[in-house]
Order: sequence, then C-alpha cells, then structure tokens
Amino acid sequence: MKIAVAVTGASGAVYARLLVERLAKTEEVAELALIFTDNGKQVMEYEEGMEWLQEFSFIRYFDNRDFNAPVASGSGDYDALVLVPCSAGMMGRIANGISDDLVSRAADVMLKERRRLILVLRETPLTSIHIDNMKAITVAGGIVMPAAPFFYSRPSSIEELCGTVIQRIMSLLKLSSGQDFHWGGCSR
Repeated sequence: MKIAVAVTGASGAVYARLLVERLAKTEEVAELALIFTDNGKQVMEYEEGMEWLQEFSFIRYFDNRDFNAPVASGSGDYDALVLVPCSAGMMGRIANGISDDLVSRAADVMLKERRRLILVLRETPLTSIHIDNMKAITVAGGIVMPAAPFFYSRPSSIEELCGTVIQRIMSLLKLSSGQDFHWGGCSR
C-alpha cells in the first residue's frame, strides 16, 4: 500500500507522530509520504519536535506547494491519505473543492479517484458549518474521524490513550496492525 500522511495546523501532533511510527513498522505499507502545511509544521515543532523524523529516512517528503508531487495526481497511485490532525479550516477547503495547496489537492484526488481519505478532525465544539463540511466530505466518499480516544483498553498513559485513535485509523486503512483491541463487552 502507498499511504500519504498530511499534518495540518490543528493541535494533536502526537497523533501524526504515532501514526507515522506505526505505519513505518507495517509490512503492508510499501511507500509512506509525509506533507506538512506551514501551520502543521509549526504545531509539530512546538508539541512534539521534529527530531523523531530523523529515524525514518525512507519517508518521501513533499513540500505543500509542490503540485508536481505524485500525490497531486490520480496516476500517483496512492491508496490512502490521512490528514492527522486535521484542522476545521482544511476540512472546509476540502469539502468545498478548494485545492490551493498540495494537501487539499491530494485530498481532492483521493475523492475523485474513490480512494481512502481519512480526516482526523481536531476541533471542538462544532458549528453548523463544520457539520455541513463533515457531511459533504462523507457524501463524497471521505471519512471524517474525530480524534476521540477510547478507554476500553484501560490505557495507562496519555500516549497509550492517543494510541487508541491510531488503532482506529489503522483499522479504517484495513491494515492488519489496526486490530490491537476490539470491544468485547464489559465484565465489571
């Protein structure tokens, strides 16, 4: 599978780091691309730092202004794009077909080619505009997945709690390592 990850300017850079780390260890992932919006890079630097990226020399990095990048075309054959975290502003541009940077263009390509597009929204509370944009993306074939961690696995740290969101993304990507925990009922 060829997967692209886009990091936008919403808080929640930990989700991007954890997803990249998980995808990098997943055998089904043949190629991994990473795009930062300008604000996404600023948030990543502030919340997580950028040093962790040095571990992944095989990742293809694309500048958000590079419309010649393979993810900007259906012929680039990327199977999926995950925006994590996804800001409400980026979601609105995608919902309204505004492809003014590589991230929004790549999302447009995923929708037009009927490929997997997952927006891990980091916004609360929601306005009716946000809800309309979520509906537009869903109707167009995308998946809007708010970054809502679950507690069934009894996470013992913030990172484990955030990892529950990553497990859900992996499951939506239909990758085997997304099957770490499933609800089986509460016995207490």
